[in-house]
Amino acid sequence: MGGQVVVGCLGSEMGLQARGVAWEAWGFLEVMGIELQEEEDLPYEEDILRNPYNVKCWLRYIEHKKDARKEVLNTVYERSLKQLPGSYKLWYNYLKLLRSQIRGKIVTDPAYEEVNSAFERSLVFMHKMPRIWLDYLNFLLGQGKITRTRRSFDRALKALPITQHGRIWPLYLKFVRSHDLPETAVRVYRRYLKLKKEGSEEYINFLISIDWLDEAAQRLADIINDGNFVSVEGKSKHQLWNKLCELIAKNPDKVTSLKVEPIIRQGLKRYTDQIGVLWNSLADYYIRGGHFERARDIYDEAIQTVVTVRDFTQVFDACAQFEKSMIASKMEAMEEGGATDEDDLELEVRLARLESLMDRRPLLLNSVLLRQNPHNVHEWHKRVTLFEGKPREIINTYTEAVQTVDPKIASGKPHSLWVEFAKFYETNDQLEDACVVFEKASQVPYKHVDDLACVWCEWAEMELRHDHSEEALKLMHRVTTPLKRQVGYHDETETVQARVHKSLKVWSLYADLEESFGTFKSCKAVYDKIIDLRIATPQIIINYAMFLEENNYFEEAFKAYEKGIALFKWPNVYDLWNTYLTKFITRYEGSKLERARDLFEQCLENCPEKFAKEIYLLYAKLEMEFGMARHAMAVYDRCTRAVLPEEQYEMFNVYIKKAAEVYGVTHTRTIYEKAIEVLNNDQAREMCLRFADLEKKLGEIDRARAVYAHGSQISDPRVAPQYWESWKEFEINHGNEDTVREMLRIKRSVQAKYNTQVNFMSAQMLAAQNKKQDAPDEGDEMQQLEARARQLAQQSLQEKAQAEKKLLFVRSTMAEDEELGDATKTNNPEAIDIDDDEDATDDEEQVEGEKYKVFQLLENQPKVV
Repeated sequence: MGGQVVVGCLGSEMGLQARGVAWEAWGFLEVMGIELQEEEDLPYEEDILRNPYNVKCWLRYIEHKKDARKEVLNTVYERSLKQLPGSYKLWYNYLKLLRSQIRGKIVTDPAYEEVNSAFERSLVFMHKMPRIWLDYLNFLLGQGKITRTRRSFDRALKALPITQHGRIWPLYLKFVRSHDLPETAVRVYRRYLKLKKEGSEEYINFLISIDWLDEAAQRLADIINDGNFVSVEGKSKHQLWNKLCELIAKNPDKVTSLKVEPIIRQGLKRYTDQIGVLWNSLADYYIRGGHFERARDIYDEAIQTVVTVRDFTQVFDACAQFEKSMIASKMEAMEEGGATDEDDLELEVRLARLESLMDRRPLLLNSVLLRQNPHNVHEWHKRVTLFEGKPREIINTYTEAVQTVDPKIASGKPHSLWVEFAKFYETNDQLEDACVVFEKASQVPYKHVDDLACVWCEWAEMELRHDHSEEALKLMHRVTTPLKRQVGYHDETETVQARVHKSLKVWSLYADLEESFGTFKSCKAVYDKIIDLRIATPQIIINYAMFLEENNYFEEAFKAYEKGIALFKWPNVYDLWNTYLTKFITRYEGSKLERARDLFEQCLENCPEKFAKEIYLLYAKLEMEFGMARHAMAVYDRCTRAVLPEEQYEMFNVYIKKAAEVYGVTHTRTIYEKAIEVLNNDQAREMCLRFADLEKKLGEIDRARAVYAHGSQISDPRVAPQYWESWKEFEINHGNEDTVREMLRIKRSVQAKYNTQVNFMSAQMLAAQNKKQDAPDEGDEMQQLEARARQLAQQSLQEKAQAEKKLLFVRSTMAEDEELGDATKTNNPEAIDIDDDEDATDDEEQVEGEKYKVFQLLENQPKVV
């Protein structure tokens, strides 16, 4: 039937030549024993007959037959591969198809072997294709055939070029790691590392996992020593070194090919930030190996060599824990096997060792700090304290300290070591040895002159404590003796021994000693020498002058003050001037008034404002007690101008008080006027109130009112309401209607002056806006506001002009001002009428009440802006 259909088709559609080709194809298929099942296969058969070596023709045919039975599809693949055995695409698709056909079957099924055979046949031609090898190897991994898989991996590595090996090795390594074959895995890894050294870390981790620690330690040491090695895990050489130390320290019985101690000691030299960890690792190595005495030696060596507190803490804690564990293990052994005398003795030794270790901890820590900085003076003193009660150790410590500490780079005061060393001998009644120590200390090249001066002063004070005043004076004379050549005190090129004769500390002690144990002449010579060397301070000058006064050499004392004043400038000379002037006034009072005045003028010539107050007050006191009152007033007047601005108010108060005492209160008017002119607004306002109060007490009401009016110009009613309240009380008590009107007018004008134009316009526009909210919107809102502002401004100008016309003068009575009376009646119905014809002899309370009502009436009138 199929043949007839084909013949029919050929007869109707093809020519003679095509019919011949079709019959040839038919004959070929018969010979092959292949039976066509469908009519649609014939075009594809013809296509592959025409182009048997064209891959696309076969792929089209395979695509057409993809839904056919697997035998048919496999036959097509086999036919194609027979024609094109070197086609990668055909082999890849065929092998993929074969693997999919056996999915779900057990690995012992013969179909698996058929697929393996297909892979082997493909590799005859595809042995350079890594993808085929990978598929084959993955397929073998699933079958669990270890030997065959391993040999296939080896064949793949032999067949593929070395550039493709990187695709095979990950799978190969996964394969060897997945089975418990450590020897095989190690051999594979060694081959792998010949190609890729960066896989060493993975190999090391694998060796650790299979407990091949010796091999792992060797490999780890190799990569640490390899300067070109770069960790793929991002680890530094430091981290790798720590890992190696931990590995070999914790497994001394398994790592036998490496010498552990040289490795860790090399790390101690290289990695200084991990000293404590490495020492503990080395000790742990010996502990785990059972060498406990060697471990103790390592701990002792570590404690004696570490230079940081952190490393010391790590090592000390580990050592203490080791000793505790040794004691615990010994006690357990004694409990289990019974205790003998030797065991008890050994336990006591271990307990004593632990106790000694804990007791030595502060001293060991101090040693660490001194190794870290041997020039730390404070730590040397602390070390001496730790040896309290042990004189031999204290002497050795001081000796070591003074030999070790370099004064040029020492932290602290290096001279204190020598001083305390000498004091130690002194407390033990070895004064000669203490002097020897001081003598040596005086030859040390200190960095600062003050250090050497302290040594000499301490030496002299030691002699004084033992009542050797003559020796102390000789020492001070010796140290203050200058060199024959000129030397500058601050010349650091010279030694401190050459400059110490200019030390003020030494000279001060020398002066005190001469003052206490010497003669007047020798003491005066010392003070004069201090002044000649120009190293004196104001306190030295004052001490010198007091010394002269105590010996009744008053003029010499004043000369000393004058010498000191010539040496110093302001402000250092203030104490000298103050003391000098006070002493001079106390001594001579008014007998040498002109000389005292000259001194004060000389002092005040360049006196800063900060110090002028006390000097001027002292000057004025002198004039008040011994001079002339007008001179004192002149001094007070000068003082008000010479002092600081914040002190002027106080000085004006003093000036006013003194002027009132001398000349009377009427003479203070000019002072008040001057104060109001000079002081700031707040202080001037206070002066105005006091001035007005003075005039009121004197009965000068008009003067007081003028003062109030003057002060009102600097008194904003919003800022100083108390000023206006005071004026209001004044007008209620002493004024009339006209004065009240005038006060209100001034108040309004001052308030208007302090109102800025911005605030005025803002208030006007805000009022206009509030009024506009009730009206309907007409035109642009901003234009309306501007128009309203202009209108209000014009009205304000008109009202101001009218007010100026009406208020040309103040009328005498309210009855004469008809317009004001009408306004009063309108605005204040409760106001009273003041009759000018009323009897002037009404009682006082009624008059005061009427004045207050008038004030209220005027205050309620509409204001003119």
